[in-house]
Amino acid sequence: MLKNIKYYLLLLFAAVVTLCLCSMFIKRSTPSGGSIRLYTAFFDTKGFLLDTNNEIKQRIADITGAECDETWLDDGISRESAINDYIAGGHYPDFVQGGQEFLEAGALIPVDQYWEEYPNIYNYLPQDEWDKFRQEDGHIYWIPQFGVTNGKSCEIMHQGEAFWIQTRVLKWAGYPEIRTVREYFSLLEDYIKENPEMDDGTKNIAFTILCDDWRYFCLENVPQFLDGYPNDGCCIVDPSSKKVIDYNITPTAKKYFSILNEEFKKGIIDSESFTSTYDEYLEKLSTGAVLGMVDQWWDFAYDITASYERLGLRSKGCDYVPLPITISRGIKNQWHVDRSEELDISGGLSVTTSCKDIDGAFQFVNDLLDQEVQNLRFWGIKGEDYEIGSDGMFYKTQEQKMRTDDVKLQTGHFCTYSYFPRKEGMTGDGINAFSPENQAGIFFDSLPEDVRECFKAYGCKNYVEMLGNNEAPGVWYPMYSYSSKLTYSSREGYVWKRMNDIKRQWLPRVIMADGFEEIWDSYMEAYNRCNPEVFFESVQQELDRRIKQGKD
Repeated sequence: MLKNIKYYLLLLFAAVVTLCLCSMFIKRSTPSGGSIRLYTAFFDTKGFLLDTNNEIKQRIADITGAECDETWLDDGISRESAINDYIAGGHYPDFVQGGQEFLEAGALIPVDQYWEEYPNIYNYLPQDEWDKFRQEDGHIYWIPQFGVTNGKSCEIMHQGEAFWIQTRVLKWAGYPEIRTVREYFSLLEDYIKENPEMDDGTKNIAFTILCDDWRYFCLENVPQFLDGYPNDGCCIVDPSSKKVIDYNITPTAKKYFSILNEEFKKGIIDSESFTSTYDEYLEKLSTGAVLGMVDQWWDFAYDITASYERLGLRSKGCDYVPLPITISRGIKNQWHVDRSEELDISGGLSVTTSCKDIDGAFQFVNDLLDQEVQNLRFWGIKGEDYEIGSDGMFYKTQEQKMRTDDVKLQTGHFCTYSYFPRKEGMTGDGINAFSPENQAGIFFDSLPEDVRECFKAYGCKNYVEMLGNNEAPGVWYPMYSYSSKLTYSSREGYVWKRMNDIKRQWLPRVIMADGFEEIWDSYMEAYNRCNPEVFFESVQQELDRRIKQGKD
């Protein structure tokens, strides 16, 4: 009986493999009679599946002759686990979010051996920028998906990290100037004392912290921003001395975590912060009850939209805006750095060795960068999702603005291929932003009333102006593109991973402890035992290399 079960399981496995191998053949025909090539992709982040008959996806397929079935990180599965499973099996989707792990496994195809046939890829970056992506063997294995700007930058959204706060809190207080961590938490304390519940009886949560898996950056990296530095991710770089500083051990780090310790004891910090999963965190935010948190916009905003619309939370002032918080007044914040200055070289879109049609895969990426296709990806269908004025400017009618937030249309109509490369900044006509959310007129008119009122109160027109814009501090920026590619195979990579493990273990304990000084000292002892100097010596060497390369 057991043999029969194994036999049938083998037959089932063979059938699945056959279907996967056949997936690149004809799926349906284009209007001209050609066949549609089907590719697969895996991205190691949270996402959502599109409907089989997604309208814009089919239009893109009619133009390009290809489409891609995207899969995302499953709930409860860590990024490392998912990648290791692929590597252990030795078979990959056609496209992956490429990085050092896949590279070391020999799973990636060199982009630069194919790109001359695909001008949109070859010209996507200047050659000196492409050279930053070359690996030790001289080849380039991934294409950056984000931060590549066509023409001028037109950023309106702050996609990055910040101290976020709901507009209802600011309105209640008369839109005060909040500049420091103390002022921020003092406002939350005052508000929740007077407003312990929402109108429907839901208990307000003053401040929560996301700590799940790799997203614990919401907890650990705040000190770099509080001292007025941008998001180098793994370190602070002093722009004067060109020396690397460990933000984990600065006086500001100790002061910040002591404040969190005080706020936890007062009941201001969500007691479930350190045990909640990412999905549970999003569920809390989706109720509108969380007054504030530190996070990156892209990590939460798009996931709570549907709930906000369904529950009418925007009319209750539950939308989030960023505040320019530092450890003390007088420090200029650098929470926002123009995305055109922030190119992450540690990973990007890669074609894998399992792909049976490598040329076709690169052609698909090349075609997705054509302006006609990119307009479909981010603006939609002309006449349905947007209009074009006599001056050439793209705009949306009131009905079209509402389509953007329609949950059904997110899966059944729109198809951004969000983790494939895109040209940000301006469209090819030089007058329109690459996406509606960056088109100034559309942006402000489509804002919820509570956010518009908030911006007006602070004399701002958008999220970036709430913080202030900054240029990159130097040619080295951002340094996280170095640390992100480290693996256990190197000594500095091992130490880097160990440092992160120590912080995950100790920082929640530091915040919840009765005696802060004692627990901080114990944390520092544990942290120093993992020899962080090994990591920071390597970061300094990489910083020096980037500065020298930038001057050559």
